[in-house]
Amino acid sequence: MPQRRTPHTRSHAAGGTARTGRVSSPARASHTKKNSAAAPKGVAHSVRSSAAPTVGNVRTGRADAPTRRVAEGSRAPKKLPLPGGYEMTLTRRHFLYGAAGVAAIAALGGGAAWAAGQTKDDDALHTLKVPEAAVTQSTSLEEMEDAAEALTLTGSVELPFGSLLWCSDDAVAVCLLPTEIAKPLAQVGVIDLAAGTCTTVIEHAVGEDEGFEIYDVRGNSAGLIWTEADILDGVWRVFCATLSGTTVGTPQLLDEGDVNWEMPTLAAAGGYGFWQCLPQLDGNARVENSLLKRAAFGTTDAEVVYASQGRMACPPTSCGDSVVFTPRARTNGTYYQVSRMNGATGRVTDAFVLPSSMKPMECGWGTTGLTFAFDGIYNYGDGIANLGTYLPMELPEGGTVSAEAADAAAAGDAPYLPVVDTAAGTEAYSAAPWFRFASTPLSAPCWCGSWVVARGSGWVLAVDLAGRRYARLPLEEGSGDYNDFLASTHVGNRAVTYCNVDRTPIGGEQKKCCLVRIWEPAS
Repeated sequence: MPQRRTPHTRSHAAGGTARTGRVSSPARASHTKKNSAAAPKGVAHSVRSSAAPTVGNVRTGRADAPTRRVAEGSRAPKKLPLPGGYEMTLTRRHFLYGAAGVAAIAALGGGAAWAAGQTKDDDALHTLKVPEAAVTQSTSLEEMEDAAEALTLTGSVELPFGSLLWCSDDAVAVCLLPTEIAKPLAQVGVIDLAAGTCTTVIEHAVGEDEGFEIYDVRGNSAGLIWTEADILDGVWRVFCATLSGTTVGTPQLLDEGDVNWEMPTLAAAGGYGFWQCLPQLDGNARVENSLLKRAAFGTTDAEVVYASQGRMACPPTSCGDSVVFTPRARTNGTYYQVSRMNGATGRVTDAFVLPSSMKPMECGWGTTGLTFAFDGIYNYGDGIANLGTYLPMELPEGGTVSAEAADAAAAGDAPYLPVVDTAAGTEAYSAAPWFRFASTPLSAPCWCGSWVVARGSGWVLAVDLAGRRYARLPLEEGSGDYNDFLASTHVGNRAVTYCNVDRTPIGGEQKKCCLVRIWEPAS
């Protein structure tokens, strides 16, 4: 049986974004509790339960995943479950780190456990096979002397130090803003990318009077989706609202859960908010399916659009009008299916299956198709065995799931458990030429015009696949060892980066902020 080598581990400074190991977001994902209690103050009523019927008695947790605990000895009454069976006590500082930071701290508490296994029943499964000769390495590209020939800086915004950003369209970026007071701990802001201004649009959690704080957020120019947590009682809620400019509609309660389900991870696609729900490995829901749910912004019509018989590999990624997620393929072994879902229709339009036990830490989609990233090295897999971000050099022919196949999948044994025929997509992606960005991955890439923008090893790079060249975006003085992070994950004509700046010029005043920079393709 193939074994995995020890993955690389990295972290970020306090007050900034952090990513370590294969944990990419701290969210505890959810399953809906029965809405027996009244809706919290400020939330529209008529909340529809989004719970899906149980499918069989399939274990969704990895049998070989140990439970690790960090921050032992804390006196906090509740601990927050994290993906992979970790636990940690949340503090005010952890809230300021944001979602990614909490996961980073948890991962530092111990090594990662990797699912493995292949059975005879899986022999007919088509998996991605990419020979080494078909992969172009980033080390073979030519470096450009002037980054301004690739991307031009068109605007910048200063936010509170320790802010976190996400961007999935060209109009706005959403951010989690730390405060300097005990309540609220964090607020939600929206950056107008054309004007270069930030507006705080959610100042308090909907459930603040009940002890809830805003924990995570995603969004686009159509709406916002966010989670709130009460760490004393170990419960969480998912809300969404429409967004028109800087005006937020009435918050709608979509889902809620307790310690038996991890905090949901979030995504936004078109006019819909998505949230991914994973059962706690040691909770009462551990045998239930992992779920991908969605709701139109401004409504309570939550629905399950995909159920995975086993834990999904990584959080979903917002990719403009679509969302990319990584369910387990419906086999006895451990195979992850990189899938793109149309946000408006809820149908899978592109998919392939990775080789046995290969687990991506990030996935995305761009003009050349689906992307994935590994934060460790495998001793099998030929051209896709190494650490880094992988993407096709060109769009695979026939790689998408046809409308007929999507309709057939939706009409399968249950509408909430689609069966996607991945053979055609997997073979098409196997035949395509690939590119490997040979650097420790920290986020999914984005497309800014014809440039692929990716972040790794302290730099954000703009890559011209056709021209076989790249440019390093300039660093900001005082951004420390971690420099810029990439907030954008979509295809468009703007890319957003951010860094935490802390410097004091000789004889000058200290500058301490989160600097957001907006880039566009050079004319």
